[in-house]
Parts: sequence; C-alpha cells; structure tokens
Amino acid sequence: MSEQGAPPGPLLDFGRDYFALLGLPRQFRIDREALSRAYRTLQTELHPDRFAKAPEAQRRLAVQGASHVNEAYATLRDDTRRARYLLGLRGVDVDDDRATATDPDFLMDQMALREALEAVPDAADPFAALDQAATDIDDRHDALIRAFEAAWAADDLEQAREQVLKLRFFNRLRDELERIRERLEDDLP
Repeated sequence: MSEQGAPPGPLLDFGRDYFALLGLPRQFRIDREALSRAYRTLQTELHPDRFAKAPEAQRRLAVQGASHVNEAYATLRDDTRRARYLLGLRGVDVDDDRATATDPDFLMDQMALREALEAVPDAADPFAALDQAATDIDDRHDALIRAFEAAWAADDLEQAREQVLKLRFFNRLRDELERIRERLEDDLP
C-alpha cells in the first residue's frame, strides 16, 4: 500500500477484461486454483481496512475496485457466466430476455426434466428421485459445456451462443432442484 493508501493503479483500470484483471489466459478452461489465488490477492490489496485512513475518494475507489474484482471472480468461476462473458468479449450478444433456444428436441427434453422434478415430492423415495434428477441434469449440463467448448475451439460463435442459451435452462433446473431439496429437508422429522 502506498503512503496515501491508494489502491494499486492496474486494479482500477475498469476497462481491463476479467481475465486480464485476474492474470488468466482468455480461454474457457481455467485453472480454478489460480483464479482463487488471484482473487484472494486482489481482495487483500483492496480490503477496506487498508484504506481506513485514506481520503474518502480513495476509500470509495477501493470499494469500487473490490466490487469489480468480486464480479470478475463470480463470472469466471461459473461455467455459464464465463462462456457468456467470452462471447461478449467477441461481440456476441446473449440477451436472455429476448433470445431463447429453439431446438424442439431440446425443448421437449427440458419439459421432461421439469416434469421429473415436479414428480420428486410424490415419489416413493423422494431423495432417490431427486438424486436421479440431479444426475440427469448434471449429465446434460456437462454435455452442453463440452458442446460449447467444441464450438468455441472451432470459432463457431453462433453454435457457442446456442449452447449458452441452452445452459440457461439448466441453471434454472438446478435452482429448482435445490429448492425441492430444501423443501424435502425441511419436511424431515
């Protein structure tokens, strides 16, 4: 930390992409341990306690920098968010509000998975049914990640975008799965 408590200059270049900020190569597969180390280092450098005696503007800048680092970390550690971010860096917009997957087989599969989740509480063994649904969802999610990686490696940005749109459905299914798990656990004697 400098005498005035100013955050290090490069951290405050909010125009840097998240990969550069965290010192990682701009690619889909990342070293998660390197990501965590870089995150911890930057958060230590920007911790508010380090700037407690600094002028208000410097404290505010440190808070903004820490927030920027938090967002970068959250984005890069999540496969779907990282894929979307990479596409965005290449100028490909993935507007969740307007764009959606259009593959009819995929959409039918989504309906079947959602119906399976809805049936979990009424199953003879709800936790076994939930575990099976989680396995099915995870397997399909992993297949979409592999499809994204293949499209990305082939520089097929439209196909990569389509995979990201499909991943959105699986994120919702995973969220629903966790809500069901919590309800089942809450109902335990």
